[in-house]
Amino acid sequence: MDEINLRVCGQAGQGLQVLGTALGRAYKNAGRHVFMIQDNMSRIRGGNNFFQLRVSQAPVSAPRQKADIVAALDLDSIDSHRKALNEKGRLILDAKAGGDAPVQEKEINIPFYEISKNACGDKRFVNSVLLGILARMTGLLFESVESSLVKAFSSKGESVIQKNLQAARAGYDHTPGVGFSMSESNPPVSQPRLLMNGNEAMVMGAMAAGCRFYTAYPMSPSTSIMTLLARYAKPYGMIVEQAEDEISAVNMALGASFAGARSLTSTSGGGFCLMTEGVSLSGMTETPLVIINAQRPGPATGFPTRTEQSDLDLVIHGGHGEFAKMVLAPGTIEEAFLLTGYAFQMAEKYQIPVIILTDQYLAESQIDTEPLDINRIKAAHAQPPAEADLVHPYKRYALTESGVSPRGIPSLINEVVYADSDEHTEEGHITESADTRVRMVEKRYHKKTASLLKETMKPKSFQSHEADTLLVGFGSTQGVIKEVCERLQKLKIGCLHLPQVWPFPSQAFIELTTNIKHLVVVENNATGQLRRLIRRETGLEADASVLKFDGRPFSVDELHARVEEVIGSWK
Repeated sequence: MDEINLRVCGQAGQGLQVLGTALGRAYKNAGRHVFMIQDNMSRIRGGNNFFQLRVSQAPVSAPRQKADIVAALDLDSIDSHRKALNEKGRLILDAKAGGDAPVQEKEINIPFYEISKNACGDKRFVNSVLLGILARMTGLLFESVESSLVKAFSSKGESVIQKNLQAARAGYDHTPGVGFSMSESNPPVSQPRLLMNGNEAMVMGAMAAGCRFYTAYPMSPSTSIMTLLARYAKPYGMIVEQAEDEISAVNMALGASFAGARSLTSTSGGGFCLMTEGVSLSGMTETPLVIINAQRPGPATGFPTRTEQSDLDLVIHGGHGEFAKMVLAPGTIEEAFLLTGYAFQMAEKYQIPVIILTDQYLAESQIDTEPLDINRIKAAHAQPPAEADLVHPYKRYALTESGVSPRGIPSLINEVVYADSDEHTEEGHITESADTRVRMVEKRYHKKTASLLKETMKPKSFQSHEADTLLVGFGSTQGVIKEVCERLQKLKIGCLHLPQVWPFPSQAFIELTTNIKHLVVVENNATGQLRRLIRRETGLEADASVLKFDGRPFSVDELHARVEEVIGSWK
């Protein structure tokens, strides 16, 4: 087989995430490409969760709809996931896991829990038993399983590692091969690769950029950003603070930035709503600010553990008044890393808020990737303006051609720094002057935006040179759109990915679509927010939208079918 698709399902609290990560790492250790998503209910225990792992000889960055193997850790999951099997797929179950279930055709009964108890004296090691079973079924050597488990439980001590190894070995030895081995037509990948999700990549990007202060209120799917940065805070000289709410978080980040530290906060859509006054304060006081908004379905609490791209309008327009800002939308692990570093650079260069728009799908999906090159991100700290750039008395908001004033950091310059959230003069004093108001709005919005447009990131283009139709997306849909384009080459389909959605790259977008007959916009929301943004900023009307807003990401198979349906309707 060129690729294998696995789904493991069970209840929250059964360790599915640990099992999934260990299994993905085992395949990565064996030199295969992997992509893993998880589907979790919003509860601590119970319910029905699953992870899905795609293993391939070629790089993959999107899920498939059907699985070759479905493994159920509890009997309640069986009926829900039988439909996920493909025609030749097999369901693996323990018929006595909390009952006595009949075993149907295409189902394989393996006593997971009994194997765990016999091997380790405890049923709690069933995850490692199942890891061994799946490895044997798919032709994975035990050495890859062993190194993966040692990594997974390295912080738990030698006895825990040995117990899990015993459980995995018992599952591996108990299981015959079932014909799902990977083809050896392509040699395994030999160079070292990382297994990483989007949140981890953004954490690495922030650290590489010299982030020294992070604060947030926990809100999934951004919470792991906080826990990861807290883990690294001491050795890397950072301060990580859990705020009492998002209003406090954004204002603490602004305060640290005003004092000269590169600062970051993160949240999801509901928390960003509370942060919008702070976004405006960043715009008015011209204080650099980086915010990560990891989207989930709303409104209100919505689907806390699922994915959507419905905050595009929110972040572009978030904050009252008119001021320059930037919105970046990474679509890959590498982009998540690099654009986080770029966000700090641009926030500081233009003294504006920069928002990184991600979502649960990118934030928590795990994929094998090449090691990240920290040398591609410039670490820096706020520097006082050169003495030659200063006038006396110091003018924090001095009017300049670019709209960017020399930024004095309190205690780093021998001048008093005045900053105010009211309209203010060049010196920073409150004013009611109409003329000053006009000049300051032109400075904060028109001049800075004009400068930002000169550095706008162009859309990424794939297979567009001879295409009749372009699929257009932003953020996390990049991988699935790109793969569908590759599958539909005969239909002359290309794609555009927007890593920057604001300021919108209007001129570049128009140039890239000049000779295109049809535009199809693909996005995970109900109202076609990107499609409307394109029309507003370029005057171009897309021919169709492919929308999905059930809280789940597009699979390759689903998007493939829907794009073919759209194109077929034009004939």
